[in-house]
Amino acid sequence: MMNMTDTVKQLLILNVLFFVGAIFVPQATNLLALHYFESDSFKLWQPITHMFMHGGLMHIFFNMFALVSFGSALEHFWGPKKFLFFYFSCGIGAALIHSGVNYYEIHSLLNELSNLSVSKADMYTMLNAEMRDGNTFRSDLLYESTKHLLDKYNFSSDNFATLFEIACSNQSTAVGASGAIYGLLVAFAFMFPNAELALMFIPVPIKAKYFVPTIVLLDLFSGVTGYSIFGGGIAHFAHVGGALVGFIMMWYWKKNQFNQNRWDR
Repeated sequence: MMNMTDTVKQLLILNVLFFVGAIFVPQATNLLALHYFESDSFKLWQPITHMFMHGGLMHIFFNMFALVSFGSALEHFWGPKKFLFFYFSCGIGAALIHSGVNYYEIHSLLNELSNLSVSKADMYTMLNAEMRDGNTFRSDLLYESTKHLLDKYNFSSDNFATLFEIACSNQSTAVGASGAIYGLLVAFAFMFPNAELALMFIPVPIKAKYFVPTIVLLDLFSGVTGYSIFGGGIAHFAHVGGALVGFIMMWYWKKNQFNQNRWDR
């Protein structure tokens, strides 16, 4: 903490303020979290603001722990301007890749329902029905003006499960600085590949050049297979996206570090 740099300190304070603010103003989470971009709840500022929102105490703790640990070292060498540019580029890149994967998954599932010939208006109604769980979702679809839709299109059990999965993705939100943090991890591994990381959940120190690729590959595995060793509700492709953007930027900067594209502090 004594070596925390100024920009990292300011980001830490902002994240804590947003976290506390969301507790007292719960509506802020829905407004500032990242929604699926075809949803009515999506706003242009969300790819940035979602980076300051967090889903719980442990979520913000681990993200801020990583921000202070790795971000301070990077800002020390880069300076505040380059550090902020990198941080937000990774966070926004993570949001874009997460949204792109969501788009692919949602439209792949919609194609499975194409034989039902559901109208756009009716599909919109169903995808925005209450979806706390499958039973609530079905009850809401069967309520008053929408009660005829499942029968109208002859939804089977499998088709209903697909519809519910699409609705969940359509109404889901993503929060957290994890995408930007993964970018910082990649940058740290680039700059300090032999630094040994002794993290809380790993008792044996591991060199950054081995540790960072491993956790990125674990996220990629979880995103592709749906099996997560870290628990549910994790935007794995946002993590992978932040790491990918960080890798591309570090590769480009390393390649051009001695020419006119070099950054000044």
